[in-house]
Amino acid sequence: MTILFCTTSQLPVERNEDRIISAFEAKRSQILYRATLRSSSSMDLLSAAYGAGATSDEEETETGRSNQLNPTQEHYSLPPPKRHRSDIFVPQYNLNPPPSRPLTHRPHRFPPSAPAVSEPPLLPGRYISKRERERLNLSETQIFASNSASGSPVVGPLLGSDSKCEVLGSLRSQGKYVASNRLPTNRSVSLVGHKNAVNSVQWSKNYENLLASAGMDKTIIIWNVWNTEQPKARILKFHDAAVKDVRWSPQGLSVLSCGFDRASRLLDVESGKEIKSFKEDQFVETIRFCPSNSNLFLSGGSSGSIRLWDIRNESAVKEYMKGLGPILDLEFSRDGKQFISSSDESRSRISENCIVVWDVLRQIPLSNQVYTEAYTCPCIRYHPYDPIFVAQSNGNYIAIFTATRPFRLDKYKRYENHGVWGFPVKCNFSLDGKELATGSSDGFIYFYDYKSCKLLRKLKAFEEPCIDAMYHPTRPNVIASCSWNGEVSIFE
Repeated sequence: MTILFCTTSQLPVERNEDRIISAFEAKRSQILYRATLRSSSSMDLLSAAYGAGATSDEEETETGRSNQLNPTQEHYSLPPPKRHRSDIFVPQYNLNPPPSRPLTHRPHRFPPSAPAVSEPPLLPGRYISKRERERLNLSETQIFASNSASGSPVVGPLLGSDSKCEVLGSLRSQGKYVASNRLPTNRSVSLVGHKNAVNSVQWSKNYENLLASAGMDKTIIIWNVWNTEQPKARILKFHDAAVKDVRWSPQGLSVLSCGFDRASRLLDVESGKEIKSFKEDQFVETIRFCPSNSNLFLSGGSSGSIRLWDIRNESAVKEYMKGLGPILDLEFSRDGKQFISSSDESRSRISENCIVVWDVLRQIPLSNQVYTEAYTCPCIRYHPYDPIFVAQSNGNYIAIFTATRPFRLDKYKRYENHGVWGFPVKCNFSLDGKELATGSSDGFIYFYDYKSCKLLRKLKAFEEPCIDAMYHPTRPNVIASCSWNGEVSIFE
């Protein structure tokens, strides 16, 4: 019987060799894994995108291969090998589209069980788009009448849906003023509502279908001009005496008015409420907004005082005193740094102060010897582009002056064919500055050429004196006018 003896020194050697081999295999697996990642980074994205076509058998095969490469380390796994382009899944597109679903079965955008989206409240002065009105399923009358006050009657809608389609379509299509050689020829709309003489009419620049008129019957009427059913949108009765002037505010849907009740009032047209009131110690004849700051406006009255008001604090920030007679008209320059005043100096017999040019900041007159003839001027207007201004004279003509120093009268040119004869007749330039329209004591509207002072046309408007003629802000062939007997008409 043979007995074999093994030395214990040989066992550690065999174990060390096994450890070295297993470590070598693990290192080899790591190197192969990293090399595969670098070479197949782009193919891995394709495999992830089109890997839906791989079967479970292929996954088991790939798993077996990774186990063979690394039998000792189970936590190392190799990525799947690159596949041939022919094996990549190519989606098949159906060239025949499915039949269209009938419109009657069109699904709703939101499921019936979805909670209703809360709409924002109709705040006063907030703009409501057409889509929002359709979504709310509200008419124009409901929108503007929802915030109206009981103090001022809401007669009709501000934006009526029954307006003339052709007129409103042309208003929306013209984003800015377009010059035209066509002059108004016919009366298109007659607006009846005032009981006494109308002193002023003003188009809104933001809402081109709205017209404001101020009358001696203590009322201001906001007209929805092309609404055939109810053209009167608002009747504002806040003055206790005759209303002399009205101006649309540049800040929103509101108007500023003045009158013989010794006050200027800022009125909200949409709600029909008075926003602010500016009390004075005189009859207020005329008002003007500052073109460079919409929070400031000028007022002139019967005592000869001219005040610059700040709407924000309801106080007069500047006052212009020179011992003038009753202020008839005021006009700002385009930059808002100067303004011109016209006053009645017939009692003082000093015709030099009839037209005065003022510096707004320094509160001093720049010139008071502009017009030396013995006539009062009820209206003053700057030209929209050229450095000149015109003055309607009770001498039955319109005088022309330079708007820069030394503010000289043009003695060789004037507009004369119409009559004034003591009435507060006003004139206005067209927006391109090529025409000048004026009312007349004989009830006609006279149209003059700006350059040549030639009479282009006269249009019979009223039986009584025509007081004002105002061009539309976007349509050159539309003009609004008012008369001494309370009529308001639109000519096209």
